[in-house]
Formats: sequence, C-alpha cells, structure tokens
Amino acid sequence: MCSLNLSLADELGVRLDRLGGEVCGYLISTRGFPFALRRANARPQAANMEKKMEPTRRAFLTTSAATAATLTVTGQALGANERVGVAVVGVNGMGHAHVRTLAGLKDARIVALCDLDPTPLARAVKTAQDATGAAPAQIADFRRLLDNKDIQALVIATPHHWHMPIALRAMAAGKDVYVEKPASHVFREGRLLIEAAQKHRRVVQHGTQMRSSPVTASAAEVLASGVLGTIKITKAWNCQRTVSPKPIADSDTPNGVNYDLWLGPAPPRKFNRVRFHSSWRLFRDYGNGDIGDDGIHDLDMARWGLGETTHPVKITAHGNRTDLDLGTREYPDNMMVTYEYASGKVLIYEDRQYTRYGLHGVDSGNAFYGTRGYMIFSRRGFFQVYLGEKEERGPAMGERGRVGSPLPAHMENFLACIRQRRDTNAPAQVAHLASALVHLGEIAYRVGRILRFDPKTETFRDDREANALLTKEYRKPWDVAV
Repeated sequence: MCSLNLSLADELGVRLDRLGGEVCGYLISTRGFPFALRRANARPQAANMEKKMEPTRRAFLTTSAATAATLTVTGQALGANERVGVAVVGVNGMGHAHVRTLAGLKDARIVALCDLDPTPLARAVKTAQDATGAAPAQIADFRRLLDNKDIQALVIATPHHWHMPIALRAMAAGKDVYVEKPASHVFREGRLLIEAAQKHRRVVQHGTQMRSSPVTASAAEVLASGVLGTIKITKAWNCQRTVSPKPIADSDTPNGVNYDLWLGPAPPRKFNRVRFHSSWRLFRDYGNGDIGDDGIHDLDMARWGLGETTHPVKITAHGNRTDLDLGTREYPDNMMVTYEYASGKVLIYEDRQYTRYGLHGVDSGNAFYGTRGYMIFSRRGFFQVYLGEKEERGPAMGERGRVGSPLPAHMENFLACIRQRRDTNAPAQVAHLASALVHLGEIAYRVGRILRFDPKTETFRDDREANALLTKEYRKPWDVAV
C-alpha cells in the first residue's frame, strides 16, 4: 500500500522514494539527474516544477560565484595533449593525499614536491614515483618554485598561516593556485586573495571539495526544485572526538627541518612537537581550530544552501573547554555560532570535539530548513529530505556514515579550468565567503559579545577591538604586501 500523502505531494509536485519507473502515481524522470520528478498525467503546476529545476548542475553548484563579481582569468590555454605542470607545497597529511590524486590524473604532471621536513617529503616523492614512474624534484623552499617555467600551478597544503603568503607570491609569479581550506588565516587575507586573482588573472580553487561532489550536485537538484519551499535557516555541524597531544617541553628541532621557515610569518619561538605536525591547527599562530579545520566544509555548504552571496550582518558565538582530556589547545572544544544575514535568514554552526557521536547519524553535516520541509545533508555522501508536518521521507541519496575520501573531481575541475582559462567551482570569492564565516565566528567568540558587521566595508560597526582581529602582524619578510 502506498504511504505517500497525495495532497502533500500534489502541493509539492515532487516525490522521490526510489529511482526509476513509477512510485505512487509519480513518474521519476532520469533525464539529467534522477531527482526531477513529475506526476503521471501531470497538471500544469506539476510540470512547471521542471522549469524551476532548469538551473544546470554547475550553475547551482556555483550560485555564490555566479552572483558575485566574476573573476575573469587570462593566459595561454594549453594544448589538447599538454599536461599541467604542478608543484605541491606541504606534503604531509592532506598534501600527501593531493600527491596521490595528482599522480592518478592524466592531465597533471607533478614537476616538484616541496616541504621543509625531509621525512614527509621523501614519503611523498616515493608515492609519486611509484604511481607515475618518475620522481619529481624535491624542494625545501617554495620560493624556488616561482621561477620554474615548467610549473603552471601550485597546490598549497601547508599550515593555514602560510596559505596566503605563498599563494599571493605564486599568483604574482604567474602561477594558478589550489589553496587548501581555509584559504585565509585571518579575514583580511581573503580580500587580498580576490584582489590578487583579479590583478594577475589567475585561476583559484579553494579546497572545499564538496563544491565538486556528486552528492552536492544531486542535492542541488532537489533544493532548486522548490520541494522544501523557501530555505530560511541552515545549520552546519562538526561533531567528533579530536584528541591532541598533552603539553610537553620545548626541544631541539628535528634534523633537516627548517623550523624558522616553518614559522614563517608567525612569531619566533623554540621548537615544540605539540605545535608542529598535525596539532599545529589548534594554535592561533598557525591554524584556525576545529571551526577552520573540518567545520569550514559544513559552513560552506550551509551558506550555499541558504543562497546567501555576501557576509552576515550579525554574529554571536559561545564556546569553552569541557573536556581537559582532549589535550592542549588554544581553541574551545565546543562552539555555537549564529550568523544573521540582512535578508533575515540565519546560519547556525555547532561543533563538539568531545563526543563519539554526531547529529542525525553523521559527524559532519548540514540541515536545510525550508517552509515545506527540510533536508539532512552530509559531505560523507548522503542526504535525506523530510516533507510536511508528518516529516514524510522524500528525496534521498546514499547512506548515513562517517567515511569520506578526497574527491578527484575537485582537482580535475582545477586542472580543466587552468587549461580552459575559466573560473573553478570554488574561486576566490567563494573561498573568501567561506573562510570569512570561520573568522567572524572566532572573533565573536574571542570578544564575547554580539557583533554587527558591514559586508560592504568588511568591518565591524563601532568596534575597535573586533576590527583589530580582522588582520594580524606578520614576521618579516613574510608579510602579504606582495
């Protein structure tokens, strides 16, 4: 017996319990995406749903980019058989994942790998050589890459405090850049990224891989259909138990490591392993805490789902340390941030780093709350729609879970845009808007009060203390005045 509420389905014009054929009198169209549905013998208003879904897959994926200032890129397009010469800067952790991805892409040629620690550098070189049969050059100082004519693009996967000092110098040298998230370590750097991309006509891809994900494209079809009504509130969450090392004493720098260069623009200090590989992200001199590490993926999707293309105007935040067993950190182990936009729409962010469970069965996810229903979405490859007062199940894709992997599609998009000289799925403007949510939330947490922000001037209203936190001091010669 069919459990579909026909009056609700008539009103929405959409139903998607399973794919293909006919479900409860509704034909499931597989043209383009499997989520365009219409009722058998559809009335005109049901047929009109397909018109609502006319935005293409790419158009909806890049809504925020399409409605923002277009960044026109120039340069000589590559030949049909010419591969893009790439160098990866920072090859530990995510950087190593990028090496594996690039080594498997026919359009890329890994020219060089760069890291100031010889141990992860040797490991990444072996990965590239095993996959391609050729060993890329091993470089300790990224500046040696900038004049190399065989390199068209840099993939930057360093600690956050190095993202913009490297990216801005690379673009000035004529290189296109893939910058891991968050693109900026402080708010002001995001505006500098946009200006540099415009000035030098460079291709920029931000490391928010969900912009190129199949589950995002499929969810986009559902959101664009209007089945949820008007999205007024979205939520992002990042809930997982993240344990960092216990405090230890300073020690000698490991052999071969250029620690002064690793510090770069950060204040000078003695070497400490807790502030080095992996756990650097929990210290403000180098990283942006949990909200800027994993949380930014979900913040980016929350703004995307909300349809906002500018900064919020009002920000509140709260957080503290609830579990001292998590190790040493300068950031809270839980945060709640609320962002209100001029339109009245609201984005809510939550993270909990002391739990082994998430929300709605996923550790990292989103909820898109519309006037007719809501969607639970996760970058792990899942979404589920619930419709009406009875929360009947609607369109869905994938299964709930916690396993995710880097997406080659995002790197493929970057390489294609280099070849064709066009904007990526996550260009500089999108990178700035996503990273800004990290910085605005962190600033509101640090000052401990409601903040009012002017998106046009990109400053807080009548708040000298908060405005000072939009930027930082840089140790010479690593400032961002490139």
